[in-house]
Amino acid sequence: MLNYKISGKGKEPLVLLHGFMENLSIWDEMEPFLSEQFTLIKIDLPGHGLSNVYSEIHTMEFMADEVKKVTDSLNIQKFHLLGHSMGGYTTLAFTAKFPDILKSITLFFSSYLADDEEKKEQRQKSLRIIKEAFPAYISAGIPNLFNPNEKDFLEGKMDKAKEIALSTNNDGVLAAVKGMIERTDKTSVIEKFEGKILVIAGKHDNAVKTDLILTNLPDNTNIKSYLLDCGHNGHWEKPGICAEIINTELLHHLPKKFVF
Repeated sequence: MLNYKISGKGKEPLVLLHGFMENLSIWDEMEPFLSEQFTLIKIDLPGHGLSNVYSEIHTMEFMADEVKKVTDSLNIQKFHLLGHSMGGYTTLAFTAKFPDILKSITLFFSSYLADDEEKKEQRQKSLRIIKEAFPAYISAGIPNLFNPNEKDFLEGKMDKAKEIALSTNNDGVLAAVKGMIERTDKTSVIEKFEGKILVIAGKHDNAVKTDLILTNLPDNTNIKSYLLDCGHNGHWEKPGICAEIINTELLHHLPKKFVF
């Protein structure tokens, strides 16, 4: 079973799924700001952190099934599910399979849209680089995930992101890339889901196409979206603001769209 950690004793279970080349420690800076009403279940996705590599490809559906094994083992009947980047893709795959056990889903700097051909080609090319020059792949790629206007201020956080990425099992990284190449459009999933949907996005996010994500959101009253002045990593760039939005939206209510 996947590695996980639990913190807090609140009545509202919130399952947190990290992104590509991350692990459950990415939530450390945001956690102090999250409401005491939550119990946090932080999970290492397959091939990341202390969780095993299971096969040559980890599809988002496979990752969702492994997450379900964790929540089943903890006997959590209904919960909130939040995923960063690849964790968001896993969240959508989980929602497609098990919508009735979810109170809400949060796409945290992630996308419900499938990769376009250019993005798929980038992922294909990255497979060779990951095999042959993994440290260089990380050194070149990680800084692009942060707000370019605040790189000096964020240097320490970039170093932390690189450290976590370097600690990720190489085979797990390759399996995840292959799984992301295969993922499909999940617009219909958020159209059909009856629970709360929260979308938190970054103005300077180079990993996902924020404009497309926000402009193509279905016109559902249960969807709330926020656009923050940051890159792809709100948990490191704006931990307090991100936590405040999560606390407010999952436990209370605000008007439909806000820009921070």
